[in-house]
Amino acid sequence: MKHRLYILVIFISGVVSSCTGLFGNKQDDQVDQVFEQGKIDPKLNPSTVGYVPVFPFFQNVVNPVDIYVGYDEYIYVVALNDEANPLDNELIIMDQKGTIGSRITINGATDVTMDRRLHVYVAGRTLQPRGPGGSFISLPAIYHLTNTASGATQFIDTLIHPDCDDSRKNAAPRKDESEVQFTGIATLYDNTLYVTRTGPINDVTSFVRPDNGILVYDAEGGNIGFAMGLNPNSSSLKSAIGISSIATQVGPPQRLQGMSTSKSFYITQADQTNPIEYRVLSINAFDDPELGTQYSEAANLLNFDYGKADRFLYESFRFKKPEDCYISPDNLQYTFVVDSGTDSLYVFTNIGYEGINPPANSGLRKQAIVSFGGPGADGTSSGPFSFNDPSGVCFFRRMVYVADKKNNRICRYKLSNDLE
Repeated sequence: MKHRLYILVIFISGVVSSCTGLFGNKQDDQVDQVFEQGKIDPKLNPSTVGYVPVFPFFQNVVNPVDIYVGYDEYIYVVALNDEANPLDNELIIMDQKGTIGSRITINGATDVTMDRRLHVYVAGRTLQPRGPGGSFISLPAIYHLTNTASGATQFIDTLIHPDCDDSRKNAAPRKDESEVQFTGIATLYDNTLYVTRTGPINDVTSFVRPDNGILVYDAEGGNIGFAMGLNPNSSSLKSAIGISSIATQVGPPQRLQGMSTSKSFYITQADQTNPIEYRVLSINAFDDPELGTQYSEAANLLNFDYGKADRFLYESFRFKKPEDCYISPDNLQYTFVVDSGTDSLYVFTNIGYEGINPPANSGLRKQAIVSFGGPGADGTSSGPFSFNDPSGVCFFRRMVYVADKKNNRICRYKLSNDLE
């Protein structure tokens, strides 16, 4: 599939510079020309489906590490700028054309999400006078913002470690608090907030929750839970080792009906000090009338049906360093994963098959693999189908967005059979 995608971009590149949109509509002469050229190439099957780059890519960001298209339909990007100076990290807000409307400097910002109230959450750091003699130390924090797109941003709350963890209220401060990180954030249909955390202390026998895990907050910022049962030390189908991101089944666009009420989620585990067999995990959440919310592994994703797909999410050691994941909030619920270890974007179904449903009348009997990435045909990682340390991914109205960190750009893609 990767070979076919490279061929496709050759035909597209000649016409895209003169297009004001993607390709115009299907009656546009340029569109007809693209598909005519594709049909006469013997290496291309007319029924082949793959991702097509949507130009221009947004190249007005430096070291972007996360991206989220909000319920207000603005694009939110976290950019590190100077990696050596976390104090200049920014939340950048742009419209659908990539025009920047505002920039908000947030200490150590790494991740962004939005709830259905249009409230924005940013994972970052804060300096607090909690060191020896009242010296300042850097602690992980979740910033809660409103009115971000209006230019009149308000910081209405900040969740600061360790105070935002109810299990730490009666525990003594630790010397290693600054080693703890908040690494991912996601929301549910009722504005519940999930926060993933990593850190050095993971004693499962203690009354204090392990650092590696997922904290749960209500819409007012109250710590209402923790994802119990996820192993913080050993790799399994239900582990939480070096979590790098979290994704739920809820996301824009805003709607009154059809929004998932599931509490289940996906996580990615990017820790490089442990051999992790399953680095992208699906965790099922369900309510027990006596025990409250419980969490279980998705063992069904180990059912590999080679009659329906060639590759699978739960193949052993499938990923090297997955940085982010996103679930399309529609009936298909495709899962998107970006891996900085392979510089690639992967796409899976909600039952773990790699690829998308084959197009109608294509004759295909298996999922069509549309994952791509790695060095381009010219050996570089800067082509339209290549990435250099991809760190963030999201999906909105059939468009996939990738924060291509070391290429300093936001890449956009659509499936070829979604072109209009």
